[in-house]
Amino acid sequence: MSDTIEKVKCLIIGSGPAGYTAAIYAARANMAPVLYQGMQPGGQLTTTNDVENFPGYPDGITGPEMMIQLQEQAKRFGSDIRDGWVTKVDFSGDIHKVWVNETQEIHCETVIISTGASAKYLGLPSEQKYLQLGGGVSACAVCDGFFYRNQEVVIVGAGDSACEEAHYLSKLCKKVTMLVRRDEFRASKIMENRVKKTENIEILFNTETEEVVGDGQVVTGVKVKNNKTNEITEIPATGFFVAIGHKPNTDVFKDFLELDETGYIINQPGTSKTNIEGVFVSGDAADHVYRQAITAAGTGCMAALDAERYLAAKEVEVEG
Repeated sequence: MSDTIEKVKCLIIGSGPAGYTAAIYAARANMAPVLYQGMQPGGQLTTTNDVENFPGYPDGITGPEMMIQLQEQAKRFGSDIRDGWVTKVDFSGDIHKVWVNETQEIHCETVIISTGASAKYLGLPSEQKYLQLGGGVSACAVCDGFFYRNQEVVIVGAGDSACEEAHYLSKLCKKVTMLVRRDEFRASKIMENRVKKTENIEILFNTETEEVVGDGQVVTGVKVKNNKTNEITEIPATGFFVAIGHKPNTDVFKDFLELDETGYIINQPGTSKTNIEGVFVSGDAADHVYRQAITAAGTGCMAALDAERYLAAKEVEVEG
């Protein structure tokens, strides 16, 4: 362990729209923020080729380019952007203790958590190949559905989120084929009935993905297997959407922060405050509903403002 303990007024854990926006606001408020980018600098958007729904980009922008711009904007106001990830925390006392890369100990007056959530994928080599290529694999219909207008797509999943995404895609796409691994949905009845009543959604029960098929650049179809009959068929499709859930990147905080049953950090309604004073959360680490870049950026702003007000109140207490 390091012999030198660094003291920081505002530590931001994680990057992406939430973390970088928090850094911009914190830096402009003279909080001298230090931001550790984590294992995926820029967050989920670095795996997104085209972003067309973020205000201010009339011609669209790539996810990686947007993250570079946000990072540079945060640096412009004096944010200290660093490589590395948080491996341990201790929020049990008055001082918020954080360890980076298992070696550097930092004592923080405030902490803003922007660690996000990771989409779950099936893990098939073909799926990962076209995901990395940006050639037709996605885990966000709201983000990417627009690119598949009047085309045929396949979506995997059986819960409420999968039904919502399938219904959203049905308004844009010529046909949506929904793959459900079991013989029934896990979704609520109202969501199940909604997709069943949508004419251009075909539901295949007892069906699993064998392979995402493509031409080496883009997806052209999906090879599926009926797990009752073992029959394998290929469905023509230009898009393959995975809606089997997200895992919030919050394990390191579970001994100190209140999490819901799936691991999302619970914040006080209408704020970024957690159950620990001086620790705030922004972005997808707490948001399991919207999960958009613009909402993440908004909560990053909230977290920085909440942290600033917290510090101002502490200063008044000291002066008093």
